[in-house]
Amino acid sequence: MAELTREDLRAAVAAGILTEAQAASTQALSEARAGQRAAMGPDDEPFEFFRGFAEIFISVGLAILFSGVGVMMTLFTGAGALVTVPGVTAALAWWMGGYFTLKRRMNLPSMLLVGAFAASVFLMGGTLATLFDLPERAVLAAAEIATIAGLWAWFQRFRLPFTMFVLGAVALALTYTLTASAQSIMAIGLNGTGALFDLRANPAFGLATLGFGLAALAAGMRFDMKDPHRLGRHSATAFWLHLLAAPALVNTGAVTFYNMGTGAGMAALAAVLAVMTLLALVIDRRSFLTAGILWVGALVVWVVMGDGSGSTGQWAAILIALGAVLTATGTFWTDLRARLMRALPDFPGKHRLPPYPE
Repeated sequence: MAELTREDLRAAVAAGILTEAQAASTQALSEARAGQRAAMGPDDEPFEFFRGFAEIFISVGLAILFSGVGVMMTLFTGAGALVTVPGVTAALAWWMGGYFTLKRRMNLPSMLLVGAFAASVFLMGGTLATLFDLPERAVLAAAEIATIAGLWAWFQRFRLPFTMFVLGAVALALTYTLTASAQSIMAIGLNGTGALFDLRANPAFGLATLGFGLAALAAGMRFDMKDPHRLGRHSATAFWLHLLAAPALVNTGAVTFYNMGTGAGMAALAAVLAVMTLLALVIDRRSFLTAGILWVGALVVWVVMGDGSGSTGQWAAILIALGAVLTATGTFWTDLRARLMRALPDFPGKHRLPPYPE
């Protein structure tokens, strides 16, 4: 989408679409956003977890409050209580969201509220599903679907970026619930935890994770392209989606190639990391690369510990290699990205990505 110019605003005023005051306000907002991006610096990626200790203070209070509600639930028995108490908790979180999210614009308390809301809807949905004598898998899937629907309603109401992270995590859990099979569980038992995402031993989980990663990446890019200067909630929403997408995308390939154990497997694993690095540079997301590489490191250590074949030297070599890649890429990020973007031919959406030195 082309950016609006002063001539466009004048034409809108002449056509009666905007008043002069509205056009002036729009132009001022555009210039302010551009100025914020320029002041941010080329080596920065916007991220805000909380804005001050006041948010931490309130979040501690909310955590204690909802912990008390959780303890209270243990005092009641029966399906009625397991629906009523979470229902009241979800309603309370929704009501508080109107104040802390919409009015006060507090990030950390809002994150706690959406977490409490999701947990309440999940418990309530699962309890209601048990009333219909459904299989355990169907009960779990029903609870997850109800939670996804509730989180989507929360996002539509409050527009909290972190909501998409919680929604995505529940969607991934639903994917696993639907794809799990007796054969996949037996494969884990026979081949160890390292087989969980190995395409050769357990393709169901591996392909499900890969499909989820592609969907999360596509959703993140859709939000990113709405805010190439990284100043609004669209960019913040994309940030959380990329944190989900990166581990999911590298998960299957990293485990499969590492378990191959041959030189070809290690080369393929290195190729996966290289492609991921290039993709992160193109979309200008350090968070994407960081999440992916840290996840690869955790997976490899998990696999090595699981089969007992690893040594301290192996772990040290893995950590050194991954740390060196992150440090070098982060240090020269701006120059590397500029060179890469100039070398790439024009492709759909390139002009909607964050700007780079021509």
